[in-house]
Amino acid sequence: MFYGLSKFIKNLLPKRLFYRALLIVAAPIIILQITISIVFFDSLWIKTNKGMTRALVGEIKTFINAYDNEEYNKESLINLFKKNLEFHVKFEPSKLFPKDDPERWFSPIDRTLRRELKSKQLNYWFDTTKYKSLIDLKIKYLNGYFQFYIPKERVTSTSARMFALWITLPAFLLIAISLIFLKNQTRPITNLAKASAKFGRGEDVDEFRPSGALEIRQAGYEFDKMRKRIIRHLNQRSEMLSGISHDLRTPLTRIKLQLAFIKDEEIAKKLSNDVLEMEKMLNEYLQFARSSFSEKTEKFNMAELITNNIEKYGNKKISKKLDKTIFMNGRRNLIQRCLNNLIDNSIRYSKNIDVRLTKSNDYLTIIIDDDGPGIPKKEYNNVFKPFYKIDKSRSESKSSVGLGMSIASDVVKSHGGNIVLEKSPQNGLRVKIILPY
Repeated sequence: MFYGLSKFIKNLLPKRLFYRALLIVAAPIIILQITISIVFFDSLWIKTNKGMTRALVGEIKTFINAYDNEEYNKESLINLFKKNLEFHVKFEPSKLFPKDDPERWFSPIDRTLRRELKSKQLNYWFDTTKYKSLIDLKIKYLNGYFQFYIPKERVTSTSARMFALWITLPAFLLIAISLIFLKNQTRPITNLAKASAKFGRGEDVDEFRPSGALEIRQAGYEFDKMRKRIIRHLNQRSEMLSGISHDLRTPLTRIKLQLAFIKDEEIAKKLSNDVLEMEKMLNEYLQFARSSFSEKTEKFNMAELITNNIEKYGNKKISKKLDKTIFMNGRRNLIQRCLNNLIDNSIRYSKNIDVRLTKSNDYLTIIIDDDGPGIPKKEYNNVFKPFYKIDKSRSESKSSVGLGMSIASDVVKSHGGNIVLEKSPQNGLRVKIILPY
């Protein structure tokens, strides 16, 4: 039960650090403000208003009793109360007493006034909304009623508004200051996350400058050191592979020259095929191990790139259905290499190929369907491993080393996307590529 409750509470809490920190700062201020307000209204404002209303009703009761006892100069009594107690009184002997009482139970003034009038056993009617600064009060008397116009200041304290203002404004001011400081503290974390994501996609990261609190600066410095070590390692690997490529191509070139002097054409042809196979294998190894950090990120039209790739094959059995304008930021040549590898595989093992490009929200989806033999479901993850082959006898060329799908997967994931395999509607293989744009 407690686990479910804890999970429910976690789902209600904000997910971002900025809003969580703001909640930590703002919640105590708001709780303190509410507590002080409740204590003030309960212990001071309500009790003060109750005492003022009780005194007013007592004065009204005193006036009615004095009016009963006064036999000769009743008008003088009315003027006396009006002068000293600051409310206007008028006796209406022949008017009907209103019966509908506009009850406003949510108003503290109405509730307190109604309670005190009932305690004095007076037949009353009042309206606190008709006038802005006066209370319209009628008290039943003989065949008519007394009409009282009483200032609202007699039953309520104006300090409540000032108190609410002074307790609310500082709270909002403190929260606003907290927003500024929290924004400054969370900005370095956001910048570090953006730089990490950009570096993870293989894009160029401008000179990163750690900022913020000491712990955040430390994380930023460690990230910058790690980034430089990785770039140095990739550059060293590229230089090493370039040297190996040069060293291996030289003897292969000499072998080709020597093959031209062999008189036995059958032996020369076999050796020549072996040399070509070695060159192709070497190119695939270098293509797989080549660093992608050397290519710059650019904005390009994905639909145009796919169209150019398909037209390059000149295969009428490759159909396409593309959204015309879908632009993305990425490394164009790497994406083209990925698509080439996937379409090459489909052409090798199938006859009909369908390529589609769609977009939704912040992602674009490339789907390549074919009608080939497909891949067993248990091999979906294995085919992305370097140098892995499902069935070596299935390859048309022995020079294939099983790197095409690995290269495609690395390219997609380096752009922050994902590549998955499914069964196509033609009972072949479906390759689905999802990329952010």
